[in-house]
Amino acid sequence: MPRILIYRDQLLPYSETFIPAQVESLCHYEAFYGGSRRLNSILNQQETVVFDELSQFSRLWKGLYKVGGIVSPRWLTALRDYNPALVHAHFGSDGGLVAPICKRLNIPLVVTFHGYDATCKTPQWTSVRNQGDFFRTLILHKRDQALNQAHRIVAVSEFIRHQLLQRGAAAEKVLVHYIGIDRQRFSPTPMQRRPIVLFVGRLVEKKGVQYLIQAMAQVQRQHPGVELVIIGKGGMQPRLQNLANKLAVQVQFLGQQPPEQVHHWMNRAQIFCGPSIVAKSGDTEGFGMVFAEAQAMGLPVVSFATGGIPEAVIQGETGLLGPEKDTAQLAKNIRRLLEDGALRDKFARAGQAHVAKNFDLHRNTRQLETVYDQVLSQHAAQASGQ
Repeated sequence: MPRILIYRDQLLPYSETFIPAQVESLCHYEAFYGGSRRLNSILNQQETVVFDELSQFSRLWKGLYKVGGIVSPRWLTALRDYNPALVHAHFGSDGGLVAPICKRLNIPLVVTFHGYDATCKTPQWTSVRNQGDFFRTLILHKRDQALNQAHRIVAVSEFIRHQLLQRGAAAEKVLVHYIGIDRQRFSPTPMQRRPIVLFVGRLVEKKGVQYLIQAMAQVQRQHPGVELVIIGKGGMQPRLQNLANKLAVQVQFLGQQPPEQVHHWMNRAQIFCGPSIVAKSGDTEGFGMVFAEAQAMGLPVVSFATGGIPEAVIQGETGLLGPEKDTAQLAKNIRRLLEDGALRDKFARAGQAHVAKNFDLHRNTRQLETVYDQVLSQHAAQASGQ
Protein backbone atom coordinates (compact mmCIF):
# COMPACT_ATOMS: atom_id res chain seq x y z
CA MET A 1 0.00 0.00 0.00
CA PRO A 2 1.55 3.36 -1.00
CA ARG A 3 2.57 5.68 1.80
CA ILE A 4 2.05 9.43 1.88
CA LEU A 5 3.59 12.10 4.06
CA ILE A 6 1.04 14.47 5.59
CA TYR A 7 3.00 17.68 6.11
CA ARG A 8 2.06 20.37 8.62
CA ASP A 9 4.87 22.52 9.94
CA GLN A 10 3.32 22.63 13.41
CA LEU A 11 2.07 19.17 14.45
CA LEU A 12 -0.81 19.78 15.04
CA PRO A 13 -3.02 22.69 16.18
CA TYR A 14 -6.06 21.70 18.21
CA SER A 15 -8.38 23.46 15.75
CA GLU A 16 -7.29 21.18 12.88
CA THR A 17 -9.02 17.93 13.77
CA PHE A 18 -10.17 17.70 10.14
CA ILE A 19 -6.62 16.66 9.12
CA PRO A 20 -6.36 13.45 11.19
CA ALA A 21 -10.03 12.74 10.45
CA GLN A 22 -9.22 12.71 6.74
CA VAL A 23 -6.09 10.62 7.30
CA GLU A 24 -7.93 8.04 9.38
CA SER A 25 -10.51 7.59 6.61
CA LEU A 26 -7.93 6.63 3.97
CA CYS A 27 -8.42 3.12 2.55
CA HIS A 28 -5.87 2.70 -0.23
CA TYR A 29 -2.98 4.69 1.23
CA GLU A 30 -1.08 4.66 4.51
CA ALA A 31 -0.03 7.99 6.00
CA PHE A 32 2.47 9.39 8.44
CA TYR A 33 3.00 12.97 9.60
CA GLY A 34 5.95 15.29 9.23
CA GLY A 35 6.72 18.80 10.41
CA SER A 36 9.21 21.07 12.14
CA ARG A 37 7.71 21.11 15.63
CA ARG A 38 5.49 18.90 17.75
CA LEU A 39 2.67 20.65 19.57
CA ASN A 40 0.85 19.31 22.63
CA SER A 41 -2.06 18.58 20.38
CA ILE A 42 -4.48 16.15 18.81
CA LEU A 43 -1.90 13.67 17.48
CA ASN A 44 -1.49 10.77 19.88
CA GLN A 45 0.32 7.63 18.77
CA GLN A 46 0.39 8.41 15.06
CA GLU A 47 3.72 7.93 13.29
CA THR A 48 5.52 11.25 12.99
CA VAL A 49 8.81 12.69 11.81
CA VAL A 50 9.51 15.87 13.79
CA PHE A 51 12.52 17.83 12.58
CA ASP A 52 13.14 19.49 15.95
CA GLU A 53 13.73 16.06 17.46
CA LEU A 54 16.18 14.81 14.83
CA SER A 55 19.03 17.28 14.59
CA GLN A 56 21.48 19.05 16.79
CA PHE A 57 21.36 22.81 16.30
CA SER A 58 17.69 22.44 15.37
CA ARG A 59 17.08 26.20 15.37
CA LEU A 60 19.90 26.69 12.86
CA TRP A 61 18.62 23.92 10.60
CA LYS A 62 15.06 25.23 10.76
CA GLY A 63 16.27 28.70 9.84
CA LEU A 64 18.19 27.33 6.86
CA TYR A 65 15.17 25.27 5.86
CA LYS A 66 12.59 28.02 6.11
CA VAL A 67 14.68 30.79 4.59
CA GLY A 68 16.83 28.95 2.07
CA GLY A 69 15.12 25.61 1.50
CA ILE A 70 18.20 23.76 2.84
CA VAL A 71 17.22 20.36 4.26
CA SER A 72 19.08 18.51 7.00
CA PRO A 73 20.42 15.11 5.83
CA ARG A 74 19.01 13.57 9.02
CA TRP A 75 15.51 14.73 8.09
CA LEU A 76 15.84 13.17 4.65
CA THR A 77 17.11 9.90 6.11
CA ALA A 78 14.18 9.72 8.53
CA LEU A 79 11.68 10.46 5.78
CA ARG A 80 13.24 7.95 3.37
CA ASP A 81 12.81 5.23 6.01
CA TYR A 82 9.05 5.63 5.52
CA ASN A 83 9.42 5.53 1.72
CA PRO A 84 6.68 8.08 0.92
CA ALA A 85 5.32 8.12 -2.61
CA LEU A 86 3.70 11.55 -2.28
CA VAL A 87 3.50 14.55 0.07
CA HIS A 88 0.17 16.14 0.97
CA ALA A 89 0.73 19.51 2.67
CA HIS A 90 -2.04 21.39 4.43
CA PHE A 91 -2.08 25.20 4.03
CA GLY A 92 -0.25 27.06 1.33
CA SER A 93 2.81 28.22 3.26
CA ASP A 94 3.49 24.66 4.42
CA GLY A 95 3.34 23.53 0.81
CA GLY A 96 6.07 26.03 -0.04
CA LEU A 97 8.15 24.94 2.93
CA VAL A 98 8.06 21.24 2.06
CA ALA A 99 8.63 21.70 -1.69
CA PRO A 100 12.46 21.36 -1.38
CA ILE A 101 11.98 18.06 0.46
CA CYS A 102 9.75 16.80 -2.35
CA LYS A 103 12.45 17.74 -4.83
CA ARG A 104 15.16 15.93 -2.85
CA LEU A 105 12.99 12.81 -2.50
CA ASN A 106 11.76 13.08 -6.11
CA ILE A 107 8.10 12.72 -5.14
CA PRO A 108 5.07 14.83 -6.11
CA LEU A 109 3.37 17.44 -3.94
CA VAL A 110 -0.33 18.02 -3.29
CA VAL A 111 -1.28 21.15 -1.32
CA THR A 112 -4.65 21.91 0.26
CA PHE A 113 -5.53 25.59 0.68
CA HIS A 114 -8.06 26.10 3.46
CA GLY A 115 -8.81 29.80 3.83
CA TYR A 116 -6.50 32.51 5.10
CA ASP A 117 -3.66 31.05 3.03
CA ALA A 118 -5.64 31.94 -0.09
CA THR A 119 -7.43 35.13 0.94
CA CYS A 120 -5.05 37.24 3.02
CA LYS A 121 -3.63 40.27 1.28
CA THR A 122 -1.05 41.23 3.91
CA PRO A 123 1.42 39.28 6.04
CA GLN A 124 -0.50 40.15 9.20
CA TRP A 125 -2.61 36.99 9.08
CA THR A 126 0.10 34.59 10.13
CA SER A 127 0.26 33.12 13.62
CA VAL A 128 3.90 34.27 13.78
CA ARG A 129 2.89 37.93 13.61
CA ASN A 130 5.22 38.80 16.48
CA GLN A 131 8.33 37.52 14.68
CA GLY A 132 8.87 40.47 12.38
CA ASP A 133 7.98 41.65 8.91
CA PHE A 134 10.69 39.60 7.21
CA PHE A 135 9.41 36.29 8.51
CA ARG A 136 5.78 37.17 7.84
CA THR A 137 6.62 38.13 4.26
CA LEU A 138 8.63 34.92 3.90
CA ILE A 139 5.57 32.87 4.82
CA LEU A 140 3.54 34.57 2.09
CA HIS A 141 6.39 33.92 -0.35
CA LYS A 142 6.26 30.23 0.57
CA ARG A 143 2.54 30.24 -0.17
CA ASP A 144 3.20 31.61 -3.64
CA GLN A 145 5.91 29.00 -4.18
CA ALA A 146 3.35 26.29 -3.41
CA LEU A 147 1.06 27.65 -6.12
CA ASN A 148 3.88 27.30 -8.66
CA GLN A 149 5.51 24.06 -7.52
CA ALA A 150 2.63 21.84 -6.37
CA HIS A 151 1.62 19.09 -8.75
CA ARG A 152 -2.00 19.47 -7.66
CA ILE A 153 -3.71 22.21 -5.64
CA VAL A 154 -6.79 21.36 -3.62
CA ALA A 155 -9.22 24.16 -2.74
CA VAL A 156 -11.69 23.46 0.07
CA SER A 157 -14.44 25.39 -1.73
CA GLU A 158 -15.29 27.07 -5.02
CA PHE A 159 -14.71 30.37 -3.23
CA ILE A 160 -11.12 29.38 -2.39
CA ARG A 161 -10.52 28.10 -5.92
CA HIS A 162 -11.56 31.52 -7.27
CA GLN A 163 -9.18 33.22 -4.85
CA LEU A 164 -6.30 30.99 -5.94
CA LEU A 165 -6.94 31.64 -9.61
CA GLN A 166 -6.86 35.37 -8.89
CA ARG A 167 -3.44 34.83 -7.30
CA GLY A 168 -2.13 33.26 -10.49
CA ALA A 169 -2.59 29.54 -9.87
CA ALA A 170 -2.81 27.45 -13.04
CA ALA A 171 -6.46 26.53 -13.54
CA GLU A 172 -5.66 22.99 -14.67
CA LYS A 173 -3.89 22.28 -11.36
CA VAL A 174 -6.66 23.55 -9.03
CA LEU A 175 -9.59 21.37 -8.03
CA VAL A 176 -12.33 21.77 -5.44
CA HIS A 177 -12.55 19.07 -2.81
CA TYR A 178 -14.77 19.26 0.27
CA ILE A 179 -13.00 17.40 3.05
CA GLY A 180 -16.21 16.21 4.66
CA ILE A 181 -17.07 15.04 8.15
CA ASP A 182 -17.63 11.70 9.83
CA ARG A 183 -21.41 11.49 9.95
CA GLN A 184 -21.31 8.58 12.41
CA ARG A 185 -19.48 10.79 14.87
CA PHE A 186 -21.61 13.88 14.18
CA SER A 187 -25.00 12.31 14.66
CA PRO A 188 -27.56 13.64 17.17
CA THR A 189 -28.81 11.52 20.03
CA PRO A 190 -32.35 11.93 21.40
CA MET A 191 -32.34 14.84 23.83
CA GLN A 192 -34.64 17.74 24.55
CA ARG A 193 -33.09 20.79 22.95
CA ARG A 194 -33.00 23.98 24.98
CA PRO A 195 -33.19 27.63 23.90
CA ILE A 196 -29.44 27.91 23.39
CA VAL A 197 -27.57 29.70 20.62
CA LEU A 198 -24.21 27.99 20.19
CA PHE A 199 -20.92 29.26 18.77
CA VAL A 200 -17.86 27.03 18.29
CA GLY A 201 -14.60 28.44 16.95
CA ARG A 202 -11.52 30.52 17.66
CA LEU A 203 -12.07 33.88 19.27
CA VAL A 204 -10.39 35.90 16.55
CA GLU A 205 -11.49 38.78 14.33
CA LYS A 206 -12.56 36.61 11.38
CA LYS A 207 -15.12 34.67 13.44
CA GLY A 208 -17.22 37.81 14.09
CA VAL A 209 -18.22 36.90 17.65
CA GLN A 210 -18.67 40.56 18.59
CA TYR A 211 -21.57 40.76 16.11
CA LEU A 212 -23.14 37.68 17.67
CA ILE A 213 -22.93 39.24 21.15
CA GLN A 214 -24.47 42.48 19.87
CA ALA A 215 -27.26 40.52 18.17
CA MET A 216 -27.91 38.47 21.29
CA ALA A 217 -28.39 41.66 23.29
CA GLN A 218 -31.33 42.39 21.00
CA VAL A 219 -32.61 38.80 21.08
CA GLN A 220 -32.50 38.50 24.86
CA ARG A 221 -34.54 41.67 25.33
CA GLN A 222 -37.46 39.82 23.72
CA HIS A 223 -36.45 36.29 24.80
CA PRO A 224 -34.73 36.60 28.17
CA GLY A 225 -34.63 32.82 28.61
CA VAL A 226 -32.35 32.28 25.61
CA GLU A 227 -28.71 31.63 26.45
CA LEU A 228 -25.58 32.14 24.38
CA VAL A 229 -22.85 29.48 24.73
CA ILE A 230 -19.40 30.18 23.28
CA ILE A 231 -16.86 27.36 22.89
CA GLY A 232 -13.34 28.31 21.88
CA LYS A 233 -10.40 30.43 22.87
CA GLY A 234 -8.41 33.23 21.32
CA GLY A 235 -6.90 36.65 21.80
CA MET A 236 -10.23 38.48 21.59
CA GLN A 237 -11.77 36.74 24.60
CA PRO A 238 -11.20 39.53 27.19
CA ARG A 239 -12.66 42.11 24.80
CA LEU A 240 -15.65 39.89 24.04
CA GLN A 241 -16.31 39.25 27.71
CA ASN A 242 -16.21 42.98 28.39
CA LEU A 243 -18.67 43.59 25.54
CA ALA A 244 -21.04 40.92 26.89
CA ASN A 245 -20.89 42.47 30.36
CA LYS A 246 -21.51 45.94 28.97
CA LEU A 247 -24.56 44.76 27.01
CA ALA A 248 -25.79 42.50 29.84
CA VAL A 249 -25.80 39.44 27.56
CA GLN A 250 -26.38 36.09 29.27
CA VAL A 251 -23.46 34.05 27.96
CA GLN A 252 -21.21 31.19 28.96
CA PHE A 253 -17.60 31.33 27.76
CA LEU A 254 -16.55 27.69 28.03
CA GLY A 255 -13.10 28.02 26.48
CA GLN A 256 -11.53 25.25 24.44
CA GLN A 257 -13.43 21.98 24.84
CA PRO A 258 -12.74 18.39 23.74
CA PRO A 259 -14.75 17.00 20.82
CA GLU A 260 -17.17 15.10 23.06
CA GLN A 261 -18.17 18.33 24.80
CA VAL A 262 -18.67 20.10 21.46
CA HIS A 263 -20.87 17.18 20.43
CA HIS A 264 -22.80 17.48 23.71
CA TRP A 265 -23.57 21.17 23.21
CA MET A 266 -24.48 20.68 19.55
CA ASN A 267 -26.95 18.08 20.78
CA ARG A 268 -28.51 20.50 23.30
CA ALA A 269 -28.66 23.78 21.39
CA GLN A 270 -31.45 24.95 19.10
CA ILE A 271 -29.38 27.17 16.80
CA PHE A 272 -25.77 27.31 15.66
CA CYS A 273 -24.46 30.79 14.90
CA GLY A 274 -21.03 31.48 13.39
CA PRO A 275 -21.13 35.03 11.95
CA SER A 276 -17.77 35.03 10.19
CA ILE A 277 -16.56 38.20 8.48
CA VAL A 278 -13.67 39.30 6.27
CA ALA A 279 -10.90 40.38 8.63
CA LYS A 280 -8.86 43.53 8.01
CA SER A 281 -6.03 41.37 6.64
CA GLY A 282 -8.40 39.74 4.13
CA ASP A 283 -8.63 36.51 6.17
CA THR A 284 -11.95 34.93 5.18
CA GLU A 285 -13.83 31.74 5.97
CA GLY A 286 -12.87 29.32 3.21
CA PHE A 287 -15.65 26.86 3.96
CA GLY A 288 -16.14 26.34 7.69
CA MET A 289 -16.14 22.66 8.70
CA VAL A 290 -18.06 23.54 11.84
CA PHE A 291 -21.09 24.52 9.74
CA ALA A 292 -21.19 21.03 8.23
CA GLU A 293 -20.74 19.51 11.69
CA ALA A 294 -23.60 21.55 13.11
CA GLN A 295 -25.93 20.63 10.25
CA ALA A 296 -25.05 16.95 10.60
CA MET A 297 -26.08 17.29 14.25
CA GLY A 298 -29.47 18.66 13.23
CA LEU A 299 -28.67 22.28 14.07
CA PRO A 300 -30.05 25.02 11.80
CA VAL A 301 -27.43 27.68 11.10
CA VAL A 302 -27.50 31.46 11.27
CA SER A 303 -24.54 33.28 9.79
CA PHE A 304 -23.38 35.90 7.33
CA ALA A 305 -23.09 35.12 3.60
CA THR A 306 -19.31 35.48 3.71
CA GLY A 307 -16.56 33.61 1.85
CA GLY A 308 -17.31 29.93 1.37
CA ILE A 309 -20.15 29.78 3.90
CA PRO A 310 -22.91 29.78 1.24
CA GLU A 311 -21.41 26.51 -0.05
CA ALA A 312 -21.68 24.95 3.42
CA VAL A 313 -25.11 26.40 4.31
CA ILE A 314 -27.99 26.71 1.85
CA GLN A 315 -29.79 30.01 2.39
CA GLY A 316 -33.45 29.47 3.23
CA GLU A 317 -33.10 25.66 3.26
CA THR A 318 -30.59 24.68 5.95
CA GLY A 319 -30.05 28.08 7.55
CA LEU A 320 -30.41 31.83 7.31
CA LEU A 321 -27.57 33.93 5.91
CA GLY A 322 -27.58 37.71 6.14
CA PRO A 323 -25.35 40.53 4.93
CA GLU A 324 -21.96 40.67 6.59
CA LYS A 325 -21.83 42.66 9.84
CA ASP A 326 -25.60 43.34 9.74
CA THR A 327 -26.29 42.83 13.42
CA ALA A 328 -29.98 43.71 13.14
CA GLN A 329 -30.56 41.06 10.46
CA LEU A 330 -28.52 38.55 12.45
CA ALA A 331 -30.74 39.13 15.48
CA LYS A 332 -33.86 38.92 13.32
CA ASN A 333 -32.78 35.57 11.87
CA ILE A 334 -31.97 34.16 15.31
CA ARG A 335 -35.35 35.26 16.64
CA ARG A 336 -37.13 33.78 13.63
CA LEU A 337 -35.68 30.34 14.28
CA LEU A 338 -36.19 30.55 18.03
CA GLU A 339 -39.87 31.35 17.52
CA ASP A 340 -40.60 28.83 14.75
CA GLY A 341 -40.04 25.26 15.85
CA ALA A 342 -41.44 23.85 12.62
CA LEU A 343 -38.91 25.86 10.59
CA ARG A 344 -36.10 24.67 12.85
CA ASP A 345 -37.14 21.07 12.27
CA LYS A 346 -37.39 21.62 8.52
CA PHE A 347 -33.93 23.18 8.37
CA ALA A 348 -32.52 20.41 10.59
CA ARG A 349 -33.73 17.67 8.24
CA ALA A 350 -32.55 19.53 5.15
CA GLY A 351 -29.16 20.23 6.74
CA GLN A 352 -28.57 16.58 7.50
CA ALA A 353 -29.52 15.64 3.93
CA HIS A 354 -27.21 18.35 2.56
CA VAL A 355 -24.28 16.99 4.57
CA ALA A 356 -25.05 13.39 3.59
CA LYS A 357 -25.09 14.31 -0.10
CA ASN A 358 -22.07 16.61 -0.25
CA PHE A 359 -19.87 16.35 2.83
CA ASP A 360 -19.58 12.68 3.78
CA LEU A 361 -15.97 12.18 4.90
CA HIS A 362 -15.54 8.59 3.76
CA ARG A 363 -16.99 9.11 0.29
CA ASN A 364 -15.06 12.33 -0.22
CA THR A 365 -11.81 10.72 0.93
CA ARG A 366 -12.25 8.06 -1.78
CA GLN A 367 -12.35 10.97 -4.23
CA LEU A 368 -9.14 12.36 -2.71
CA GLU A 369 -7.43 9.01 -3.14
CA THR A 370 -8.36 9.13 -6.82
CA VAL A 371 -6.53 12.47 -6.97
CA TYR A 372 -3.47 10.82 -5.39
CA ASP A 373 -3.68 8.05 -8.01
CA GLN A 374 -3.77 10.59 -10.83
CA VAL A 375 -0.85 12.61 -9.46
CA LEU A 376 1.32 9.52 -8.99
CA SER A 377 0.47 8.26 -12.48
CA GLN A 378 1.35 11.61 -14.06
CA HIS A 379 4.57 11.84 -12.05
CA ALA A 380 5.60 8.34 -13.12
CA ALA A 381 4.83 9.14 -16.77
CA GLN A 382 6.93 12.30 -16.62
CA ALA A 383 9.81 10.44 -14.96
CA SER A 384 9.81 7.70 -17.60
CA GLY A 385 9.77 10.30 -20.36
CA GLN A 386 12.90 12.05 -19.16
